[in-house]
Amino acid sequence: MSNLLKFGIPKGSLETATVDLFRKAGWNISLSSRSYFPSIDDDEMKCNLIRTQEMSMYVEKGTIDVGIAGRDWVMENDSDVVTVCDLIYSKVSRRPAQWVLVVNQDSPVKCAEDLKGKTISTELVGFTKRYFAERNVPVSVEFSWGATEAKVVEGLCDAIVEVTETGSTIRANGLRIVETLMTSNPIIIANKQAWETPWKREKIEQIATLLQSALKAENMVGLKLNAPKEKLDEIIKTLPSLNFPTVSNLYNTEWVSIESILHEKQVREIIPVLLKAGAEGIIEYPLNKII
Repeated sequence: MSNLLKFGIPKGSLETATVDLFRKAGWNISLSSRSYFPSIDDDEMKCNLIRTQEMSMYVEKGTIDVGIAGRDWVMENDSDVVTVCDLIYSKVSRRPAQWVLVVNQDSPVKCAEDLKGKTISTELVGFTKRYFAERNVPVSVEFSWGATEAKVVEGLCDAIVEVTETGSTIRANGLRIVETLMTSNPIIIANKQAWETPWKREKIEQIATLLQSALKAENMVGLKLNAPKEKLDEIIKTLPSLNFPTVSNLYNTEWVSIESILHEKQVREIIPVLLKAGAEGIIEYPLNKII
């Protein structure tokens, strides 16, 4: 097939959430424990399962045209790719990941400059080296295969650069965050040559738009109800919506139909209010996309 877009699905913590997101956006992806090539119900797409740490390298080389990766690993690999858009997976995490500089609680280090001549352990070696080099702070950066927090606790290094969301685990281990070096979230990245190919760019933008619309619809619902016209102003004032509710007349009556979009948590509070205001026939329905 002449028109084929190679898409990288992140293997690991984002894998299931990404497949579910694609389903809401309109694509069905089938995973198999025996294959790194998920099937997708789109003849114009081919999928590969790739670790997010490596995604940007394959996209830069053109092995795949587009993929989903963490911004942190794109920066770590210093990859020359196009950032198409952000994707905030609220059902995976409500907080962006933060790479922080961490020391023991009793360390005299107060800022990055205080680590001159010291040793830092991290998975994010390339980024950390560039971060300190840009500040003219000479340090030794060592790659950590894991259990990074234990290394600074045991005195194997002077500081670590580690990823966290809340910082609670870091504090629980008697450690202190000196400063945040980077905030990261999943992003869609594209190969530059693919991005300059009109058909592929249009396809990538279509996918990005629909994935973002599916994320925007998470935890949102539609609400429909009927109400007497005399109560319309009162109901509109209490009914939240993305913009303004849709109102239409019911045939040959003094009633109207009202439709709105709101957060699902608001429904439990708003329905009793609507009933007291005279609303009837209230229907709540899920949303797949908001564009």
